[in-house]
Amino acid sequence: MKLAFIDSDVLLDVILNRPAFYSASAQILSLPVSGGYNFCTAVHTLINVHYFTKKHLGSEAAIGAIKLLSKQLQVLGEDAKTIDDAIASDFKDFEDAVQYFAAKNAGVDLIITRNIKDYKNSTIPVLTAEQFLNTL
Repeated sequence: MKLAFIDSDVLLDVILNRPAFYSASAQILSLPVSGGYNFCTAVHTLINVHYFTKKHLGSEAAIGAIKLLSKQLQVLGEDAKTIDDAIASDFKDFEDAVQYFAAKNAGVDLIITRNIKDYKNSTIPVLTAEQFLNTL
């Protein structure tokens, strides 16, 4: 079974129902485990999802989203090594760097994001939600 990391943009596209991106992202979250992939995300990714969901939809919706995602996805821990790796990296965006190194340190097989350019220094394959669905 392969492990695919889902970054915050993809999760927020579903939770905030962003019309241009919702469909493919929602399809990924509804895939059965029997599809050959387990899906994961990072602890701080869920914190970001909570923050933006609370800001746009309220506290109750934010808590509901986190409860659902934490049951549906494997949640990867982050430690000092993750942060140190992110700080020392060439990533322009610190959040993306932390997500990347959480994924890398967990041995994920690929990253699913809306912003491939944010992961240009990745040694892990990076796909959009649409690209990932086309591989199935």
